[in-house]
Amino acid sequence: MTFKNLYIDHERSSEAEEWVKEELAEQEERFAQIEAAMEALAPTREKWYQEFFDRLLTNGFNLDGDDKMPIPESDLPVKPADRKDQVVWKYGVDSDDTPRNGKEG
Repeated sequence: MTFKNLYIDHERSSEAEEWVKEELAEQEERFAQIEAAMEALAPTREKWYQEFFDRLLTNGFNLDGDDKMPIPESDLPVKPADRKDQVVWKYGVDSDDTPRNGKEG
């Protein structure tokens, strides 16, 4: 058994299966709402990034105690044009093709 494969073979009653399906549907709905809210925040988030970069350019980064070193604009990260911020909510899953039933393959 690996850390990634924590599946324990067991049987669920049909009642338990129905409950799991309902819970999964409710969670997917909740997370879709969270993702939509995070995407709606994108313009505000861009403003926050710019404010942070402005602080780095003017005030600098803390080196030690009160010592701060301004960061040159050339050292600031540049966001790739084809990439948007992503809300990650799936804990412990590397990709959608990761087996969830314990059976490899």
